[in-house]
Amino acid sequence: MIQFRKAERSKAKLRLGLSGPAGSGKTWTALIIAKGLRGKTALIDSENGSGDLYAKSFDYDILGLRAPFKCENYIEAIKAAESAGYDNIIIDSLSHAWAGEGGLLDQQGKWADKDKNSYTAWRHVTPLHNALIEAMLQSKCNIIATMRSKVEYVLTEETNRAGNKVMVPKKVGMAPVQREGMDYEFTTVFDIDFNHDAKASKDRTALFADPLPFRVTEDTGKLLHDWLNDGKDSVDPCEGCQKHGKPGVATSVIDGRKLCAEHLEVYKTWKLTQTAPAA
Repeated sequence: MIQFRKAERSKAKLRLGLSGPAGSGKTWTALIIAKGLRGKTALIDSENGSGDLYAKSFDYDILGLRAPFKCENYIEAIKAAESAGYDNIIIDSLSHAWAGEGGLLDQQGKWADKDKNSYTAWRHVTPLHNALIEAMLQSKCNIIATMRSKVEYVLTEETNRAGNKVMVPKKVGMAPVQREGMDYEFTTVFDIDFNHDAKASKDRTALFADPLPFRVTEDTGKLLHDWLNDGKDSVDPCEGCQKHGKPGVATSVIDGRKLCAEHLEVYKTWKLTQTAPAA
């Protein structure tokens, strides 16, 4: 029987995307937000060691990723950080999993050459992309992912030293280098410009509704920390209870199944006897 329940605000983990062109300060921004979030921070670095540049300014551990930038390697790094007890995981950058050597676009191209069909080649790589998204969404850690953004030049009117109005080309960041729709997976997305200022292009927290750019500081991370922890402790429903349309809270995880104590014993009995479980 399908049952509805009263909506309740539960504590949550952060899923933050930081998009910006080269030189906008994405890594620094990620680290200062992580500092405000508190706890231990791990940085997954695919930027050829650039993550070590801020070692004197922040306290964090780093894991270097090298090509090929397969989704499986990112997932393995996320799982390793979780097992090591980190509170915050910075993925710097997520763009390599899409457009880097051995990334999804690279793999899709090779499958297209093999299958002689660019469209059907996506069936080989889309599951890999989905697995990475799932690892990020289901992580018990706060996730901060930086993404390179495409760069475009626009003409803007400025006043020169002589007081004349002139048209000057200006470099601006555009869409992030990732699969279209990636921003839907995040709680909040900050677009960072060349002045190191941010603007929220997506924000489920309602903390950054002001349309004006702002400078990200440690207090930004503290704001997010307080918002994430404003609610009751989140609980996972028991899959066995759900199957029978009953409320129940999972207390254990076995073989990927989240079960309460009662259904845990039922499942263990089934594994021993190799007969269909009663629950």
